[in-house]
Amino acid sequence: MSNIKPIYLDHSAATPVDKEVLKIMLPYFSQTYGNPSSLHSFGQAAAAAVSQARENVADFLSCQASEIIFTSGATEADNLAIFGLVNALREKNPKEKLHLITSVIEHPAVLEPVRRLEAEGVRVTYLPVRKNGVINLENFIKAIKDNTVFISIMYVNSEIGAIQPIRQMGEVIEKINRQRAKSGANRKIYFHTDATQALNFLNCDVKYLGVDLLSLSGHKIYGPKGVGALFVRAGTALSGVQLGGHHEKNLRSGTLNVPGIVGLGQAIKICATNQKKNNKEILKLRDKFIAQVKRLIPRVIINTDLKNSTPAHANISFVGAEGESILIALDLEGIAVSTGSACASANLKASPVLLAIGLKEEIAHSTIRFTFGKNNTAAEVKRVLKILPPLVKRLRRLAPEL
Repeated sequence: MSNIKPIYLDHSAATPVDKEVLKIMLPYFSQTYGNPSSLHSFGQAAAAAVSQARENVADFLSCQASEIIFTSGATEADNLAIFGLVNALREKNPKEKLHLITSVIEHPAVLEPVRRLEAEGVRVTYLPVRKNGVINLENFIKAIKDNTVFISIMYVNSEIGAIQPIRQMGEVIEKINRQRAKSGANRKIYFHTDATQALNFLNCDVKYLGVDLLSLSGHKIYGPKGVGALFVRAGTALSGVQLGGHHEKNLRSGTLNVPGIVGLGQAIKICATNQKKNNKEILKLRDKFIAQVKRLIPRVIINTDLKNSTPAHANISFVGAEGESILIALDLEGIAVSTGSACASANLKASPVLLAIGLKEEIAHSTIRFTFGKNNTAAEVKRVLKILPPLVKRLRRLAPEL
C-alpha cells in the first residue's frame, strides 16, 4: 500500500481541507491570534475575520449575517436548535403539551435530543420513509397536529444520499402558520433542517426552503473539522444551551474558534462558486462506477435512488459478502470507504436507515457506502473497479451460508 496512492471515497464522513482554505486559516493560528471579544487591535483583527466569515455563510444561505450562530459543528447546531427552541417555548408556557415531528432516518444528533425530550413528556411523531428513503409528503401533512410546534427533517441522508422535499414541506408549514395566525392561534410551527450533507450539491437558500433553522458543518465542504453554524431566522424563539459567557448573542457561550470560522467562511465561498461544475464531474464518476459495478458483480442492490440523491452517493449492498470485511479488504488496497455513517461506525448493529428502507438485516450488513468528491478521478474509479469484483467474489466464498 505504501507505494500506491490512496483513493478516498468517504467524502460524506469528511472531506480534505481545500488548499485555499488552509492558506487563509494559517495566519489566525500564530499571527492574528487575538480573542475576537477583546477590544485591543489583536482582538479586533480577529473579530473582523469572524465578521467576514459570517457574511460568507449568510451570503450562501441568503440570510442576514446576524442570523448566523457559529458552533463546533452540525451536532452542536442540531442540539442548539432542538433543545434551544423547545426550552424557549417551555419557558413561555410550561403547561403546554408540545408535539414535535422528525423522521426515522435522521442523524443521531437530531434523534437523540428528540428522544431525550420525549422521555421528558414531549410528544414525538417519527415519520417513516419509502423504499427510496424519502418521506411521503401526505404522511408528513397528516402528522401535523394542532399542538405541533417544531419539525426537524434532514435535507440529505448521509448514508444513501436521499433528498427530502424540504421546500414542499416548508410551503406546507408556511400555509398552516398563516392559517393559525388568521384564526388567532398563538402557536407557530418552527421548521429545522440539518443541511450538512446538502451544502456541496443543493440550493440552501433558507427563503427558498422555508426553514427557520438550518445546521451545517465545515468538514463536509472541504473546510476544517470542529466548526459549524446554525442559521436562526430573526424572531425565532431560542434559548442558549451552553452557558458561561455572552458569545454569539448569548446563544452559544465559548471563545470563538477563529481559524476554524475563517476556514468555514472560505470553504463555503468556494462551494458557492464551484457547485455546478463539481456536481457535473462527480455525477459522471458516480454513475459510471455504479453502471460498472452492476455489470461486473452479480447480486448487488443499489440502495441510492439515482433520480433523487446527491451526485456523490453510491450505497450498494453486496449480497453474500460481509460489509465490514469488504471495507477492511479495500482499506488494505489503499481504498477508503464506509459501511454507513461515520458517527455510528463503532456500532455493530445494522444501519437503521437501511432497515427503514426495507432491507433485511443480513443484507444491510453487506452494504458499503461510496461517496465521491471533487478531487476523485476516472483513473481512481478504474482502479477500484479492478480490485472490487474479485475481492467481493473471494469474500462471498469465505462467508458462511445464510
